[in-house]
Amino acid sequence: MLVIDADTIHQTLSFPKLICALKETFSKPAGMPQRQVFSLDESSSHSDAFALLPSWNEQTIAVKAFTYFPGNPAKSSELESLYSKIMIFDRKTGVPQALVDGTSVTYWRTAAISALGSDFLAREDASRLLICGTGRLASFMALAHASVRPITEIKIWGRSPEKAQQIIDKVNTSRPDIDVQLCDDLEAAVRNADIISCATGSPSPLFDGDWVQEGTHTDFVGNHNHDRRECDTKLILKSDVYVDSKINVFAEAGEIKLPITEGVYSTNKVKGELAQLCDASIKGRTDDKQITLFKTVGTALADLVGAQLVFAEIKQNQ
Repeated sequence: MLVIDADTIHQTLSFPKLICALKETFSKPAGMPQRQVFSLDESSSHSDAFALLPSWNEQTIAVKAFTYFPGNPAKSSELESLYSKIMIFDRKTGVPQALVDGTSVTYWRTAAISALGSDFLAREDASRLLICGTGRLASFMALAHASVRPITEIKIWGRSPEKAQQIIDKVNTSRPDIDVQLCDDLEAAVRNADIISCATGSPSPLFDGDWVQEGTHTDFVGNHNHDRRECDTKLILKSDVYVDSKINVFAEAGEIKLPITEGVYSTNKVKGELAQLCDASIKGRTDDKQITLFKTVGTALADLVGAQLVFAEIKQNQ
């Protein structure tokens, strides 16, 4: 059984191959029960947590386990808030194949899923990308979206200009052909963007939904809590909404749950989920004036695809 570390994953994966593999896998039947997230402190809804995400397809059985301890960085600079591992098994024999670093796979598959959504939902000529967030996901999100659309301009917005500049430098290193800038006027950037991709820890909407113009595609990945959200109700109501997984989003995402609580939205208004886009049972964008919105909370099947692809690439090159 292989043990695959983070460095190997970053050296092996590429967005074109990963997005293609995700599209193929999501277009076919697969097993993916609702993920189980356990709070380790019942007195708080945002406490330390442990989660299990099982899935399987024709080739692979996978389970991702992760711990989330948000107070870790305050305890020590050597501690991360999130630790994750993915175990994969051969579907035909049940033989263990690999233990894979789940944290790095999560960065890649989260960005790749968002870009796959963008491939179905953003305008073909979308060239201006706004990234909201300066965490570790930000550079992955920028590069993933730039792999599926003719992006010529990327603006990075965050509360820390220093962190934003670090993201700019990372993206510039990989894509020197793209003009990457610091965003110092969020309203102007939102109004001018073709694609807006948000990956933040914000508990409240990042911008006014009225700022989003016709033809824009928006993408929200940062929130997994029922009482928090990165976008407001106005944006939900004016958008054609799609999700990565109904069962997970409807259970966890405040972007959907809060408008329902307000009595102005319902789950049957969601146009569909990623698997339906991939198998062509529903259409994505149908005209250039649509505002589209893609909400993701992450799926076990996407983790499986990332781990499976790394394992296959390594075995092929041995």
